[in-house]
Amino acid sequence: MKHAATRMLFSYWDALRGERAAPDRGEIEPGEIRHILADTFILENEDGPARFRLAGTRLCALFGCELKNAPFSAIWDPAAPDDGVRQIDIVTSETAGIVAGIVGESTRGEPLDMELLLLPMRHRGRTHSRIIGALSPAIVPLWIGYDRLSHIRLTSMRVIWPVGRKNVASILQEEAPSERRRKFVVHPGGRA
Repeated sequence: MKHAATRMLFSYWDALRGERAAPDRGEIEPGEIRHILADTFILENEDGPARFRLAGTRLCALFGCELKNAPFSAIWDPAAPDDGVRQIDIVTSETAGIVAGIVGESTRGEPLDMELLLLPMRHRGRTHSRIIGALSPAIVPLWIGYDRLSHIRLTSMRVIWPVGRKNVASILQEEAPSERRRKFVVHPGGRA
């Protein structure tokens, strides 16, 4: 995680959940994360597509409108294959977090580097109905209030697995040395 807002929200969320996969919605105390509330949001994922239940003031200012009740997919680039639905599915079905690199584009074509964090929350005993997140810019753009973001695009994504779930790195470390082999990996780019 590169941005202070995403690191702070993850640390707070991680401390609240303890050994559980996700903290309860009622445990979130806004005063504890007051420094990042402007970049924070809560998604409701119950009937139909995920919608903004709450959205911070800077987030609303970046998009030039109140995001409450808007679908999460509405802020994504309609021409891109990714509209945020896959990220919501991972967070809800795997009870895992997501950290993603995002590029936003203003209506005048100005790019804005951002970081997205999505984390599951329990609500009424279910871990798939609420998601807390942050969408924070690397730097606050000078055009905020004069222009707005028209959409965002995914540039990178990493899954944050819950405690107790094995990821690929831990599985490789547990293999016997004779079973560990170097794997051939092709990286795109380079010289032709």
